[in-house]
Amino acid sequence: MARQDINRAAEMAVFVDVVDAGGFTAAAQRLKMTPSAVSKLISRLEARLGTRLLQRSTRQLHTTPEGAAFYSQCVRILEDMDSAEREASTCGAPRGRLRINCFVPFAMLYLLPILPEFLARYPDITVDVASTDMVVDLLEDRTDIAIRAGALKESNLVARKLGEGRMVVLGSPAYLEKFGTPQTPHDLARHNLLGFNFRRQAPTWPFLDGKGGMLQLRPEGNALLGDGESMRHLALAGVGLVRLSRMHTKHDIAAGRLVPVLEDYNPADLEAVHAVFLGPGKQLPPRVRVMLDFLIEKIRLD
Repeated sequence: MARQDINRAAEMAVFVDVVDAGGFTAAAQRLKMTPSAVSKLISRLEARLGTRLLQRSTRQLHTTPEGAAFYSQCVRILEDMDSAEREASTCGAPRGRLRINCFVPFAMLYLLPILPEFLARYPDITVDVASTDMVVDLLEDRTDIAIRAGALKESNLVARKLGEGRMVVLGSPAYLEKFGTPQTPHDLARHNLLGFNFRRQAPTWPFLDGKGGMLQLRPEGNALLGDGESMRHLALAGVGLVRLSRMHTKHDIAAGRLVPVLEDYNPADLEAVHAVFLGPGKQLPPRVRVMLDFLIEKIRLD
């Protein structure tokens, strides 16, 4: 069969229905086909691809690793096709579901405050926000845009920089009154330093050593946190010292709830924030493009 004669979109749709329904019979009922016709279509698809997509048994049906990867790709392709048809039928007006994965502090301080204006500007877009500091796979999680802080690893993702913030060591007035304000980085050995519990975070705090060089200290404390917002709350409660971005803590600093320390030894290193999305070579749906442009327009980081 010639490649152009194969209705690959229809094959993908049937395969997705089989996986979603958990079997040929249930999928056939949805599709108004016979179970044998569905089974033959999947068999032809597997033969053409040269790999087994489904593991069959008398009672259950599971995707193979290759089948699971193919399923994720099929879902995205079919969604993009539906989106393209909807947009074409409405003169390209941005519409559809837009899924954003965003680390917690940025969501609370920057993204959520501007969402009402975005939704008013684009009423046909439904924004689906997942606030987490975990790094997700955009393809597997069916995420359109991820907002990430820190250095980016090499990948096939495209990134647009939203800004950056200077890192700072902070403590609450109550903590500093009780345990004293460190005057040099070496004084931190007598303090409770709160750290992150995920590998991508730098394991040490950098400081100027006062001699033209750098000093790296590993934070030692009685709590490890998985996100910056939790760490901020423990710092406000006087549990210990933290090292966070000023863009995350600027309101606390301005209000005196958190106090910067060791600023004379601060190397002024910056934490960049990027919006990342799938690419290159993929045409961005209008719903994704307008959100990226909106973020560039509205976000102002320190």
